[in-house]
Amino acid sequence: MTTAKRWLLPDGVEEILPAEAYRLESLRRELLDLYESWGYELVITPLIEFLDSLLVGSSHDLDLHTFKITDQLSGRMMGIRADITPQAARIDAHCLNREGPVRLCYADSVLHTKPRGIMTSRVPIRIGAELYGHQGVECDVELVCLMHETLRRAQVPDLYIVLGHVGIFRTLLDAVQLSADAEQTLFAALQRKAYDEIDTVLEAQITDGSLRILLKELSRLSGDESTLDKAREVFATAPAAVQKEFQDLVSVVDGVKQRIPDIKLCFDLCELRGYEYHTGIVFAAYTPNYGRAVAKGGRYDHIGEVFGRARPASGFDSDLKTLAKLTAANATRAAGILAPNSSDPSLLKTIQQLREDGAVVINWLAENDATTQQIADLNCDRRLVKEGDSWKVESV
Repeated sequence: MTTAKRWLLPDGVEEILPAEAYRLESLRRELLDLYESWGYELVITPLIEFLDSLLVGSSHDLDLHTFKITDQLSGRMMGIRADITPQAARIDAHCLNREGPVRLCYADSVLHTKPRGIMTSRVPIRIGAELYGHQGVECDVELVCLMHETLRRAQVPDLYIVLGHVGIFRTLLDAVQLSADAEQTLFAALQRKAYDEIDTVLEAQITDGSLRILLKELSRLSGDESTLDKAREVFATAPAAVQKEFQDLVSVVDGVKQRIPDIKLCFDLCELRGYEYHTGIVFAAYTPNYGRAVAKGGRYDHIGEVFGRARPASGFDSDLKTLAKLTAANATRAAGILAPNSSDPSLLKTIQQLREDGAVVINWLAENDATTQQIADLNCDRRLVKEGDSWKVESV
């Protein structure tokens, strides 16, 4: 690389310049304060750790997105975190070891081997919340509502929430006993919503007509709130476990709508995102202004089992960089006051008092007066001038 190219960064890796950094940090502080007000405690997890701990309970997709290196001290494989959820689960199960519900939140950078989508960063800042130790739907209701409030505070416009339940598909799949290859083929077709392929696999692999019809109907259950009415008809004769899981979804919907009456809900009952580790309700938030989910979450019970305790768990997260780009909020840094280059005791005292009162005061280090452009570059709209024995603030 020539000297002229040393400023280039890898694809998907970006610098955050002052204006954007201020927007990001302002949003981060507001959201962490929001989580604190709901009782969620902040945790800071390690950037790098042993791979066999980092990838516990995670998906194959997350494995592919994790940078792997060899620890020079132990010789063991280590990974740079691509997700914070497994780390938070370890903190709950192993480090805190509390009996009742535990609420944790985080806001920190992760690293991906490749972007997850077009124009997405390989170094997103994940911000999210996790709730451990409560099995009931009240947990899922709280997290859907907190995710919605997160995006409302971030002023992301035109939000709608999509709900699903991977447990319904899991239960039906257990009943039909597909081979591993057939299950993978069906899963891939469902992810693409390739209905002809789905029907072909079902016809070829499932002899039980009622279960085949249930899986076929399940693959089509997506849309607005009328989807729930159709699902009630589809699952009327389904196995009891399927009806119980569907009723859990209905209970979550009722709970969320009681708390947020004007929320826009949609449904995809065959949404299998995170299928390898999610165990129940899944949810995601979308806006027409962005082609991917702006936040997503769900239930992932038992992830803490390898850390010594199997705990009910549910949570969500989002990319702070994405939220900062989508926000309608005007996060503008407050203009400052320019102070002259002087060691006058009264000036120093005035500067100290102004800063204690919350003002931004910037010392002009040069002997010559600042030009209009230099003042603008420093984002100052006032300056300190001496009047008699005291210093006064005046507009530039």
